[in-house]
Amino acid sequence: MTNNVYGLGKKKGRGWSGLLYLLFLLVLACVAMGYATQNTAVLYGHHKALGPTAYEQFYWPWMIFNWVKIVQPSEYLDRIISTSLIIFVAPQILVLGLVALFSGKPKGVDDIHGTAHWAEKKEIKKAGLLEGSGVYVGGWQDKKVLRYLRHNGPEHIMAFAPTRSGKGVGLVLPTLLSWEGSTIVLDIKGENWALTSGWRKAQGHKVMKFDPTDTTGSSARYNPLSEIRLGGPHAIPDAQNIASMIVDPDGKGLRDYWNKAAFSFLGGTILHCLIYFRINAGTHATLNDLSLMLADENREMSELFEEMLNEDHVAQLEELFGEEMDHDSKVAIRKFIAAAAREMLNKADAELSGVVSTAVANMALYRDPVVSRSTSGCDFRITDLMNSEQPVSLYLVIRPSDIDRLRPLVRLILNIVLRRLTEEMEFSNGAVKAGYKHRLLLMLDEFTSLGKMEIFERALAFMAGYGIKAYIIVQDLTQLQSAYGKEESIMSNCHLRMAYAPNKIETAQVLSKMTGEATVVQRKTSISGTRAGRLSRANVSVSEAKRALLTPDECMRLPGAEKDHNGMITKSGDMLIFPAGFAPIYGKQILFFLDPKFLERSKIPAPDKSDKLNEQIEETPAPNEPAIDLDAEMEELEEGTVYEDEEY
Repeated sequence: MTNNVYGLGKKKGRGWSGLLYLLFLLVLACVAMGYATQNTAVLYGHHKALGPTAYEQFYWPWMIFNWVKIVQPSEYLDRIISTSLIIFVAPQILVLGLVALFSGKPKGVDDIHGTAHWAEKKEIKKAGLLEGSGVYVGGWQDKKVLRYLRHNGPEHIMAFAPTRSGKGVGLVLPTLLSWEGSTIVLDIKGENWALTSGWRKAQGHKVMKFDPTDTTGSSARYNPLSEIRLGGPHAIPDAQNIASMIVDPDGKGLRDYWNKAAFSFLGGTILHCLIYFRINAGTHATLNDLSLMLADENREMSELFEEMLNEDHVAQLEELFGEEMDHDSKVAIRKFIAAAAREMLNKADAELSGVVSTAVANMALYRDPVVSRSTSGCDFRITDLMNSEQPVSLYLVIRPSDIDRLRPLVRLILNIVLRRLTEEMEFSNGAVKAGYKHRLLLMLDEFTSLGKMEIFERALAFMAGYGIKAYIIVQDLTQLQSAYGKEESIMSNCHLRMAYAPNKIETAQVLSKMTGEATVVQRKTSISGTRAGRLSRANVSVSEAKRALLTPDECMRLPGAEKDHNGMITKSGDMLIFPAGFAPIYGKQILFFLDPKFLERSKIPAPDKSDKLNEQIEETPAPNEPAIDLDAEMEELEEGTVYEDEEY
């Protein structure tokens, strides 16, 4: 069977046996000639007639051929030449005999069922994992040296790591203590902020902690409604995107009538709320403002929709933006708001109440005074993440007890990030031109805690071209498929995949298939003979069998990290690394606290307060609105606590 009938179609190198045999003959010839030459020289006493020596009393081996023409034949000379011929021929007979003996035995084909193997150093280097820059994806034991494996390409990364397996100390912390670009960190428990923000700030980064439940004033504030570009053609799609995330907080889709109807009117209501507060209060509306507008106990909902229908939004937008905003965009916003209001006014009272109640129920989170304060202003803008003068590190800190409650807000922020930062792509000289100052790393540990994010699943296919690199960590495949379904495309869009010892057989089976199958050659010898023990015949047969490079049960038995009696990791375990297009790597976990450099960086104290990028995001007030004082105290209104764009 020829080499290109199966496998990867790579031609195998020619055998070295022929070249080795030629080299063997050359060595034998030199030895035989040297023997004949030196002994002949001794026989004639190194006479001057023999010619010059090569070194002291040593002659060139081939000189014997010249001497036999000029010296007298003798019995001693014939004996020397005969011995040299034996030296040249005898080893050849021995070698050829051994080759004939062993070549007659069946060998089998060692790649017919598969060529899976663990990557060697040359392959790992070719995969670009030994270059010493980028995110950390694990380690590789090179004899007695543990080499760090890092990936710096634009491609995305996924890790399967069960809880308490060492993913934080082995993947997340080493990466955050070395990544030079901007980053968004999904930081459940706040551990990453505590151990990495100090070093990142020391490197000149702007570090911000967005903790919606913070009551100390150390957290940054972020108002998603400030990302709506009211003064241009993007206002309507921006408002619709936010409306979609509000009425579908868990990413299950707008499946029922009430959610669809709520989405239909909420976009227009958001734009009306933004214009209303800019005109009447001189402030930027917040999600709390929107929630209280929809749940105002002092007026009927129909009054709000009548206001939306009859308000001259074109004139108000003219007052706010003047000629900076084109007239068509003003009219489009006016029609959009009026259509939403008319649609609601055409509904029966019970139906209208049900639709509004659906929207109001999904905004209950923003009526929490603490969350309201965290969303009362904007200390940064999404575009700052990649275009600020310094790299920006944004930590989304969520306490485990608040994950379910705060999920809608975190999803909303990430939705805006993915939409806003993947809008425009520049080209120059036939190639993509980087339209950003800093690459952005999305470090998403416990990724599935956010629920299904369709925008994220779609964006994975193209966001690398915009300088955004995703680092996704999930506990197992079942958890991922539970959120995104069995036909999910998250895993297939990740160029590099890693795995610690899995706890579920489904994950182990997939990992086993990913390692591939190898061919195992089995030799069987059958011996026949008499009862007296005299052998009459021995038969040797060869068969090829396939075997997974790593079986599912072997995957589940990967040595994990060793822990002390307090449950603290003391020694790293093994792991699997799968770079696309290369053989799998049998790797070793890394532990940041065993590296003096990482340990020193992690000891730099975290900042007491989050940085703010006020100079980049402060909006120019309209002619009739006062400048916003971000340092003013919060005011309490009679109908409820409404937080404006001031600090708490």
